[in-house]
Amino acid sequence: MRPGGDIVFRLLTSRQHGRPENPPCYHGDPYPGFFLGTPGAPLARSTWVDLRGIEDYDAAGAARDQTRGDLVRVMTLSAGLLRPVLDCVAAANDTTRLQERAIRDQMAALAN
Repeated sequence: MRPGGDIVFRLLTSRQHGRPENPPCYHGDPYPGFFLGTPGAPLARSTWVDLRGIEDYDAAGAARDQTRGDLVRVMTLSAGLLRPVLDCVAAANDTTRLQERAIRDQMAALAN
């Protein structure tokens, strides 16, 4: 979460569309992504974090979407899997300095 309350997020996809599995962190065209592998139910297929540009999520909008059931938690990634994902996302071409700082702050919190 950024200092203003916005949430830095990325979409997950099971559509490879040119995203490699190796290396897992890929910033190239046409579809940058991070290969998570098969994280487990309900993400029971090969899964990538889509690293194409996306706007931050307003915290109030996220809360509203959670209340309506449009935004639901399906699983929690282990810290061991999440750290390299966050490192890759922080280095994505469209990640702003403020987003990168928020992401790296979360990485530091995971280490504790």
